Amino acid sequence: MADLVCIVCPKGCRLHVDEENGDAVTGNACPRGAEYARAETRRPTRVMTSTVRLTGGRYCRCPIKTDAPVPKGKIMDIMEQLNGVELQAPVTIGQVVIPNVADTGANIVVTRNL
Repeated sequence: MADLVCIVCPKGCRLHVDEENGDAVTGNACPRGAEYARAETRRPTRVMTSTVRLTGGRYCRCPIKTDAPVPKGKIMDIMEQLNGVELQAPVTIGQVVIPNVADTGANIVVTRNL
């Protein structure tokens, strides 16, 4: 049995997932909580945020993120790829830094105009 706190809405329902009983979920106040709990126990994903080096601008770091959730197990692989990235100013919001990062289908994009 896995115990989670739902992050889908501000209620923060305490969820219980019984993996031995077909992923039955209890404790959720809405169907979205049950979907979240099943996804979190089967294949957890996250939107990853970080920064990369930036040259030629006012700041030395540029904020970036994935444009879609990526598997939690791939986050360290993505961070290794980001270590070698250096952008040249100017950059714009939405600019793709790394397409299909770590074969996840998600892109690394810039989140601030610099």
